[in-house]
Amino acid sequence: MLSAVAFALPATAQQPTASGPIASVPIEGVAVSGSLSVADGKANIANNGSITAGDSTAHIALTRGGQLAVCATTQVHLSRDSSLSQDPAQDSALMIALDRGALETDYATGKYSDVILTPDLRILVSGPGHADLKIRLNRQGDTCIDNHGPNPPYVTVTSQFEGGVYRIQPNQRVMFQHGSLQQVVDNEPEPCGCPAPALSVASTGTTGANPAKPGQKAGMPVGGPSSTPADTSFPLAVSEGLTPPPAPPTQPVVPAGTAHAMVQAPIGYNSATTPNPAAPDAAGPPPAGAATSATPSARAEQPPKQQGGFFHAVGHFFAKMFGR
Repeated sequence: MLSAVAFALPATAQQPTASGPIASVPIEGVAVSGSLSVADGKANIANNGSITAGDSTAHIALTRGGQLAVCATTQVHLSRDSSLSQDPAQDSALMIALDRGALETDYATGKYSDVILTPDLRILVSGPGHADLKIRLNRQGDTCIDNHGPNPPYVTVTSQFEGGVYRIQPNQRVMFQHGSLQQVVDNEPEPCGCPAPALSVASTGTTGANPAKPGQKAGMPVGGPSSTPADTSFPLAVSEGLTPPPAPPTQPVVPAGTAHAMVQAPIGYNSATTPNPAAPDAAGPPPAGAATSATPSARAEQPPKQQGGFFHAVGHFFAKMFGR
């Protein structure tokens, strides 16, 4: 798939900057590049710029009002078309390019339509309305778009390669599989925006809308006594590449020489299948691990068993008779 960078930067790279920046973002934990200036811990984007979020969401303040939330590890390219107005800082349309990751918008739509570009799709956001969009894009091109909010804008999607158009209705969540308008899930169950913090899905809260229940501590996972936020957290962020998978441990979980598991195995004995090594007709030594009732030395010390019975008495009588 083509990179979205090619669509975002060339059209506005040579535009003047007299009208001021189009957006600003705190530079802590964020990588920025392009036409910008840095002051008071913020990067001011002039005509175009690239913003890459670190391990947490980066919040971009738009000069015309509102903001963009760039989810962790996501890179976006911002630019404007200043040819549409004499006051581009207030009226110009925004062009947002997204290669991979997730993005959330929160701003009132302007006089001109905004465009969000991905390697496969062109998403047109038109007023009137308030753009409360959530977009997620993975490396396979699967593009999730959520058009919710009290006053959703008019959102249409066209393909960069296939042609055609798809309108996302207000309060609709859609998945374009592989970035195709021919493979559309029009009722996508998974969220499209930034992943939630790594907390237990069933953990209790502390807000008025979700108070802690009696006997439960705030934030305590309720998946069981041994559950933790790590083993009950939502894995979508990892699967979509927004959060790196946990690194393997650098040290053994259990120190060397420390017993951490004991295995008990029953030992069985069958005299019919285990030959006696002391017998002349023994088939061979007993199998390894086979248990015996006593050792040879112990058997030698045991007194002979008393013989009895009718035939034993008759044999003893004839032995005395013949002098045996």
